[in-house]
Amino acid sequence: VQLVESGGGSVQAGGSLLLSCAASGYTYSRYCMGWFRQAPGNEREGVSTIDSDGGTTYADSVKGRFTISQDNAQNTMFLQMDRLEPEGTAMYYCAAGPLLTYGSSTTFLARRLTEGNWGQGTQVTVS
Repeated sequence: VQLVESGGGSVQAGGSLLLSCAASGYTYSRYCMGWFRQAPGNEREGVSTIDSDGGTTYADSVKGRFTISQDNAQNTMFLQMDRLEPEGTAMYYCAAGPLLTYGSSTTFLARRLTEGNWGQGTQVTVS
C-alpha cells in the first residue's frame, strides 16, 4: 500500500484545512484507514479513523471540529479540520491496514503507532 498525504499549510487559529490521503496498491475488502499526527517534541498520536463500513472514530481533542471521510471511487481519504487550534500544529500522516489483521479501529490506532514505515506526511501549522 502506498499512501500520499497532502493539503497541509499554515492557517490562523479558527481556520480550516482539508487534508487528503491518496491510496494505491490497496486490495483489502475490509480495512481501516486513519490519520495520525506528531507535534515537535511529542510522540505520534492517533487523530481519527474510518473503516470500510464507514464507521468513524475521533480523538477527544478533535471531536466536533474534525471530520474524516473517504471517496472509494478515488481511493482517497480526507480529514476536514475546522476551528483549528495552535495545539493542532503537527506533521499529519495517514495509514491503512486490513481489519483482518487489526480487528478493530481502536486496535488499529494503537498498534499502528508501534509500527514504522510512515510516509512523508503533510505539515499543518496553526498560529
